[in-house]
Amino acid sequence: MNRSTLDMALGLSDPWKVTEDKFSLEEKRLDIYIDFKPGSTFTCPDCGATGAKAYDTKERTWRHLNFFQHETYLHARVPRVECPQGCGIKTVNLPWTRALSGFTALFEALIMVMVREMPVAAVATIVGEHDTRIWRLLHHHVEEARAEADFSEVRRVGMDETASRRGHNYISFFFDLDKKRLLYGAEGRDQSTVTDFAADLSAHGGDPEQIQQACSDMWPAYIKGIETSFPNAEITFDRFHITKIMNKAVDEVRRLESQTTDLLKQTRYMWLKNPANLSSRQRYKMDSLTKYNLKTARAYQIRLTFQELFEQSDRESAEVFLKRWYFWATHSRLEPIIQAAKTIKNHWEGVLNWFDSMISTGLLEGFNSLVQAAKARARGYRTNRNIITMAYLIGGKLKFDLPT
Repeated sequence: MNRSTLDMALGLSDPWKVTEDKFSLEEKRLDIYIDFKPGSTFTCPDCGATGAKAYDTKERTWRHLNFFQHETYLHARVPRVECPQGCGIKTVNLPWTRALSGFTALFEALIMVMVREMPVAAVATIVGEHDTRIWRLLHHHVEEARAEADFSEVRRVGMDETASRRGHNYISFFFDLDKKRLLYGAEGRDQSTVTDFAADLSAHGGDPEQIQQACSDMWPAYIKGIETSFPNAEITFDRFHITKIMNKAVDEVRRLESQTTDLLKQTRYMWLKNPANLSSRQRYKMDSLTKYNLKTARAYQIRLTFQELFEQSDRESAEVFLKRWYFWATHSRLEPIIQAAKTIKNHWEGVLNWFDSMISTGLLEGFNSLVQAAKARARGYRTNRNIITMAYLIGGKLKFDLPT
């Protein structure tokens, strides 16, 4: 193979050049050997001083893009140089790879494209590498890209958790609601998670005191974290989580009532839907139950009426509506509904703040679905760090400094 062509293909420049190549059809492998000219000098990787002479060398190998279906590897003597400005003895930077990587930059760029479309294990099988090496590559580039991220314009944030595995294992995600990007992911969902997010925001040029709006569910740890770490933020409780509270109350009424009647058998999901989403069979079933004056039916009507809160024209009208609804709910003699109404009462301002901020964590719900779908395709990830790294790839809108 023409070595000058290989020099150009690899982007080599003085003092580097291809000195040998070996192609094995039996092993389906191409090995390319790179060396520097005798007497060459290099640039100090720390201070940029030129004229540094080689102190010693070490043989190294890097996986490169396949040559057709054949695996390709680069081999080179990597020099350490003695800096003329006194930085000491340093390993030089190489034009085809980054420090401490076993892959060339072009190979890494290919991997970064592939992992956005398929599970890491599948990518590892295709390229013939162990998935641990692929994850190590992903962690490096995500952390490097996040180090350059700018959060100085973040003013409205949303937070939500997702299950990392079965049981009570959670990962919290924090979003920029204006630019629709993932800002931070961390294990757990306690107050310290919010505190860590505030610190990370500051580390990327943001200012916790400039956060004007924060949206979350009614999880006490999130509320306390926002109040402590974002003192100027107005909390809006997510309307979808509030509706879930009412759905849970209706389901609890149904569960209790089903202990005394068979009329409610196999109707659980019917009461969790809005009328417009009922199937024809469910609609017929619900109509047939109206004559029995069921407690579940009354709870369902209270839930449907509550949803009309978000159709009010402004905050003032909404508060009048909510006061009337609260009186009705707390006098319903349905204990789960009463408790749900009291929960909403305890978070009154945060519920009504929606009419000023109009924000929700709907974006995060959709994002969590993407993360869970990616996890399902991969049949799970071994560590929370892997899940968070993949989340950054999916929703972080990070800029990677990779060749194309």
